[in-house]
Amino acid sequence: MKKANVATLRSQLSRLMKYVEKGNELEIRKRNVPIAKIVPIRQSKKNRTQLGVGKNSARVKGDLNEPLISEADWEMLEGKRE
Repeated sequence: MKKANVATLRSQLSRLMKYVEKGNELEIRKRNVPIAKIVPIRQSKKNRTQLGVGKNSARVKGDLNEPLISEADWEMLEGKRE
């Protein structure tokens, strides 16, 4: 396990994160006293998301750019109407 002081962590964060991504642990120290440990997250399952699986599974009725209710029913416009 690699050890790094807070100042080193600040100046070399990208490099140290790559070290952790490779499966290594990193101990963070403040004035040479251990205060935290950064450990990699173990991925138990591979991401199997497939884009486009739901293609053509929904139908849009109406115009998505128009409000669903008339402006006369908008409570937020009360008192602002002419």
